[in-house]
Amino acid sequence: MIVARFFYAMKTIQTNILLVEDDASLSTVLADYLRSKGYTVETAHNGKEAWELILIKHYDLIISDIMMPKMNGYELLKLIRAQQTPLPVIIVSAKTDRDDIISAYNLGCDDYMTKPFSMDILICKIEAVLRRARMTHESEQTEWQLGDIVFDSVRQLLGDTHLSTRENDLLKMLCLSMGQLVDRNRILMSIWGADTYFNARSLSVYVNHLRKYLGEDTPIRIMSVHGKGYKLVIMDK
Repeated sequence: MIVARFFYAMKTIQTNILLVEDDASLSTVLADYLRSKGYTVETAHNGKEAWELILIKHYDLIISDIMMPKMNGYELLKLIRAQQTPLPVIIVSAKTDRDDIISAYNLGCDDYMTKPFSMDILICKIEAVLRRARMTHESEQTEWQLGDIVFDSVRQLLGDTHLSTRENDLLKMLCLSMGQLVDRNRILMSIWGADTYFNARSLSVYVNHLRKYLGEDTPIRIMSVHGKGYKLVIMDK
């Protein structure tokens, strides 16, 4: 199996970004801006060209459009995730329809931005995605037995359920602090990059997703501590 090579960048190490955009003008402007912020940027004009680069080079992050010739962003995302590599992907697209956005997340993108967008917000999202990638990479333990279910954080699998990146990162944070309170602000800053009202609402939704995946028959519970955070506990049978 061909596995795309990549490494996780710290602040002191150059961050390699592959920008996939068929609009030449936008690609040039965006690439120049990212370089001005200290990132190393390479460009591709469609998914096919990007995939050929991913197979032979290492990248810390992919930023990709959706509607492109030869191979679109969805198809590129499928190829990346088929290799079971956690290479982070941010989708930047003019497609604003709810179903299009959900499709991108279901295929495994780490974040989604609609055009036109703020360059400053893009930088914030890049740093948040890279922080989550580093957190996943740096932890030694990657697998937990949760009742009768195995959680594999590398493959993003909870039993037979494939988790989204944020679901995976959230459950991993809770597993690493099993039985201990994980502060809500810490979760939001580590996974979402900001403690805002909307991110807090999103966190609640992801917690409910994980509770549903774990089921009621397992002794594993995600407990809410009002106003403070969450903790993963094993209940007495």
